[in-house]
Amino acid sequence: MTSGQRSSRWAGVPLRDRPARRRDALIAAGVQLLGGVAGPAITVRAVCRHAGLTERYFYESFEDRDDFVRAAYAEVCTQAMGALAPATSAREAVEKFVALMVDDPVRGRALLLAPEAEPVLSRCGSEWMPNFIDLLQRKLTTITDPVVQAMTATSLIGGLTALFSAYLNGRLAASREQFIDYCVELLLMGANSA
Repeated sequence: MTSGQRSSRWAGVPLRDRPARRRDALIAAGVQLLGGVAGPAITVRAVCRHAGLTERYFYESFEDRDDFVRAAYAEVCTQAMGALAPATSAREAVEKFVALMVDDPVRGRALLLAPEAEPVLSRCGSEWMPNFIDLLQRKLTTITDPVVQAMTATSLIGGLTALFSAYLNGRLAASREQFIDYCVELLLMGANSA
């Protein structure tokens, strides 16, 4: 990157806004590397190179690599929760999740597959799982017993996680529509089984 490119990148961006923009660029790079086809490949140098920033700016926003990996993963989880929360039907929820996680498989791999390969995320995945379970549980309004509601939400999230992981890994030969229809049917069966 030439000095002319460097200065034009920040032209018109107030100094106070630049750290947030740099952090966003690093997080975006981290999500891409976390959800890479070959699995997570996150080093500080790789992230900085991908974002077009120096290590100085990396450490401006993050304590260390582990802090960064958790932040990149949290970004993907937050996006997923944001897509699912406003859904008013099982079909809408599945279609939004597929659009976010399958149509952009980098995000899907980062959310569902990276915790299996990235040691830092082994705990993060289990820390985020209750958020997804709680979200689904609040939508299971036809189930009146809170214990049954919690068990149903937990089993559905577990099943859907396994399905999406297998689909992203190419282990399921279903078409996109078949996959969506099956996930919707699973949710509806679970909601009506209690």
